[in-house]
Parts: sequence; C-alpha cells; structure tokens
Amino acid sequence: MPPAPSAPAAASTAPVRPFKVAAASFIGTAVEWYDYFIYGSAAAIVFGPLFFPEFSSVAGTLAAFATFSVGFLARPLGGVVMGHFGDRLGRKSMLVTSLIMMGAATFAVGLLPTYQTIGVWAPVLLVALRFVQGLGVGGEWGGAVLMAVEHAPPKRRGFYGSFPQMGVPGGLILANLVFLSTSAVVSDDAFLAWGWRVPFLLSAVLVAVGLFIRFRITESPDFVEVSRSGERERMPVASVLRHNPKEVLLAAGAFIGNNTVGYIFMAYALSYTTTVLGLDRSLMLGLTLAGALVWLAAIPWASAMSDRYGRRRVLLAGSVGLAAWVLVFFALIDTASTGLILVAMVGTAFFLGATYGPLAALFSELFSARVRYSGASLGYQIGSILGGGLAPTAATALYAAWHSSWPVTGYLFAVCLLSLACLAALTRPARR
Repeated sequence: MPPAPSAPAAASTAPVRPFKVAAASFIGTAVEWYDYFIYGSAAAIVFGPLFFPEFSSVAGTLAAFATFSVGFLARPLGGVVMGHFGDRLGRKSMLVTSLIMMGAATFAVGLLPTYQTIGVWAPVLLVALRFVQGLGVGGEWGGAVLMAVEHAPPKRRGFYGSFPQMGVPGGLILANLVFLSTSAVVSDDAFLAWGWRVPFLLSAVLVAVGLFIRFRITESPDFVEVSRSGERERMPVASVLRHNPKEVLLAAGAFIGNNTVGYIFMAYALSYTTTVLGLDRSLMLGLTLAGALVWLAAIPWASAMSDRYGRRRVLLAGSVGLAAWVLVFFALIDTASTGLILVAMVGTAFFLGATYGPLAALFSELFSARVRYSGASLGYQIGSILGGGLAPTAATALYAAWHSSWPVTGYLFAVCLLSLACLAALTRPARR
C-alpha cells in the first residue's frame, strides 16, 4: 500500500541540496568499501596461513581468494532483495540497512578465531561473514548511486553520480592507510598474530560515522514522485527482467572489464608482487595507494566529461585505453622496478576511473524510476560476479598452471574487449 500523502509531501518540500546528498553518498560508500577492501588485503596477506594452514603457499592463497569470491556470489542476492525494497519502500532505508550489515560482519571478522584455535570452523565462519558482507555491498551501490543521481540537476547527473563511485578508491585508500599504519608499528610476527585484526575492529567507528550521515539526508525526489503517483511496482525485479532483460545483460557485460581489472589492481597485484616477486608488503601497499589517488581523481573528471561530451564517447575512449594498458600492466610489474610498477599502477588507475565514473549515470538512465534500483543493481552486481568475483582466483590459478603472468594478461585483455563490445551496444544512439 502506498504511504500516506503526508510523508511524500514533506519529503518533496525539503530543500534539495545535490552536493550534500552526493557527499553523504561518497562518505557512506567509502566506509562500506573500506570494510570490503580490508578483507581483500587480508586475503592477500594473512588469511592463507591463518585459516588454511594445511595448504601449500599457493593453495592457501587460492583458498583465501576463494573466500574473497564468496562475497561476490552474495552481491546479486543483496542487489535483488534491497533493490526490491528500495523500489518499494525507498532508497534511504536500504542504505542504512546495507551499512549496518557490512559493519557488523566486518567487526565480527576482526574477532574471529583462527584455524589453530577452532579448526575447520574458522574458515567456515570466515566464508559466512564474507557472504554477509556481499549481501550488504550488493544493496549498497544501487541506493547510493540513485540518491546522488536522482537529486542531481539533469545536466549534471554524471558528475554527481561520480561521488558514490569515488567511494570505491576512497575506501581502498583508507584501507591501505590503516594496513600501512598497522604494519609500521608492529613486527611481522605481531601483525600475523593480532595486528591484522585492527583494521577490522576500527570499522565500528567508521560505520557509526556513516550511519550518522545517512540518517540526515532526505529521500530521493524521484522515489517520492513514484510514491505519490501510486505507480510503484509490486515486483520490481520481475518487472525489470520482463521488460529490460537486454539492458540488464548489456550493463553487466559493460562492467565486467572494469571490475576484473579493478580487483587485479586492488587485490591480486598485492599477492603477486609479495609472494611471486618477493617485494616488500609496505612498498606495494604504498604503490597501490598512489594508484588509488589517481583513480579517485579520474572518476569525477571523466564523469564531468560525460556530461559535456556524452557517456558514449567518454566510456568508449576509456575502454579502449584500458584494453591497451592491460597488455603492459604485468610486463611493467615483472621488472620488479619500483618506478615501473608505479607507472603500471597509476596508468591502470587512470583508465579504471575513466571507465567507472560515468557508469553510475549511464546505469541509472537505463531504467524508469519504478524499477531503477532493481535494474541498476542487477546489471552492476551480475557484472561484479563475472568480473571481480572471479578475477583474483582466476589469476592465481592461471599463474599456478603456467608459471607466467602472460596468461593473466590474456585473460584481462579478453574481458576488456567483451566490455568494450557491450558498451558500444548499450550506448549506441538508437538504443539511447
């Protein structure tokens, strides 16, 4: 049943401040992605020996990244469930729910006993908590993006939609800073024994800040209008799959390349350089941090350019650049030269930003307001499973089989070409 008229009316008369809403979306999303990324960093560094000690070094890393991938399997479910209620009850309530789920699961990982203490229950509980993380982040993206885009002026949707997109590198920067700080003040043995828990436990403070901010923003004006008109869908997920299946599939395909390269950049590169090349963990965290800063800056720039020149031009140009750059990414890293690894990370980060920022507005514009949360979330989260969900595990397996980074390079190039084709189809003038 639609809500009483007084609720939408009150929401609609509140002053709309797009920048305030966008900034709140950025802060809340950065907190959630901090929670998500500290798991990835821990999977690359400590989860293998602590939770899978009976495996070899390579097998332990592979098992740790497999638990990392479990979160991606949960993300579409989170997108479906929260997309349904986000289209039925509102965007804001789902943003609060997702942040609470993510924060509780992350804090619990920081308290989790290891294999040495409780045996096989340690990896079982680790997988379960990762699944809850996946549910939370699966519902987060759609709500945060829609709050920013639906509050934005029509000709600035790309720019304002980039704020929750910036939460991804923002969370990565925060996670790496915390890991670097912890590594700097404790020994390697102490870090393996208890220091790795600190970033997880600190998430409780960040989640409290995020919740305070999210409770203070107003509901999306587009959802208020849908509620007032009584046009809300009873089953928004079913409706979007019935009427917009091509848009959902093409959106998923368009995101696969960016998400695959992104998780190689964020998670696998750290594991590869420290275990295969023998580089210092703090050095690689610092280089990843430098790349993340470039990624953070490229997202709003590319998104503003998409407002000016069109989503198609900016996204296709960025996708061509990303496909070309992945061909040299591992070649630069394999030199083990700090300067060349920095070039590899910074170049990848720039093209990640150019292909990620404008997607928020593009995905939002594909669906009507009645099913927008469900449609955008489905496309994004399906792409995340097929992209980042498989990337670290696939890369680890490819290297283990071939003992070379070239098969990983071929894998990255193939998924980038797939995304380029999907973006070309999704943004062609006739469809748009």
